[in-house]
Amino acid sequence: MFIKTTPITDMKNAYSVEGKNVVVTGGNRGIGRGICEAFAQGGANVAILCRNIESGNKAVSELKKFGGKYAAFKCDISDYENVKSAVVNVFELFPNVDVLVNNSGVATKTPFLSENGLNEWLRVINNNLHGTAFVIYEIAPKMVEAGKGGTIITISSVGAHRVSGSRFHPNAPYHASKAGLDIFSRHLAVVLGDHGIRVNTICPGNFHSDLDKDLPQVSIDKVENEVPVHRFGEPIEIGALCVYMSSPAGAMCAGVNWALDGGAMCIR
Repeated sequence: MFIKTTPITDMKNAYSVEGKNVVVTGGNRGIGRGICEAFAQGGANVAILCRNIESGNKAVSELKKFGGKYAAFKCDISDYENVKSAVVNVFELFPNVDVLVNNSGVATKTPFLSENGLNEWLRVINNNLHGTAFVIYEIAPKMVEAGKGGTIITISSVGAHRVSGSRFHPNAPYHASKAGLDIFSRHLAVVLGDHGIRVNTICPGNFHSDLDKDLPQVSIDKVENEVPVHRFGEPIEIGALCVYMSSPAGAMCAGVNWALDGGAMCIR
């Protein structure tokens, strides 16, 4: 028996996520921090999974002003046993998970064919692709079992669809991992859609995050001079899209790869 999503009939509370239980990987800083704040401002409860628990606890303390339930749990998503333990903590905090945002991601600037290229390939793929799969493997079945539907959002990248900067910013495993996440999410959208769980990816362009420091000046100049919006995005803007996708208004969003890039894909 299928679980159908419910269409909105008016705009009252159409964008509400109040009371939803949300898990965000890498929610302690950068884009993940913006996602957590967007949900917290919308009245949701948030659990952060992150490597740096001190940073995670600091993020939690800053979210408390919004009045929900928040916690951070130490977790290296590239380690499956670590993920299993962290998810146990999540379900001790929440009776169910309504929204999972797979945000944790790492990149590299080491050429693939260089001496350390294979080690960097493994490090990035293990976190971005395998780590996301580990988290979904542990949480999605519990969402199915709860029978309440829900939303899974994975933060991909426009780098899943283009590699225009490869000569001056080599990042092969990052591009490969993000492309893998896009097609993996489409697969899950089909499989989990029967259970009322909508699965989507957001593909950010240039946003302020911890990866900014790795960008060469030529990339920064291109964004400010050529991209239609002439600026980098802010993390909370990705959070706002996550909130929309998780709200009643987003009930028809399933299997979507949403490029949130200020128009960058139009010019390259």
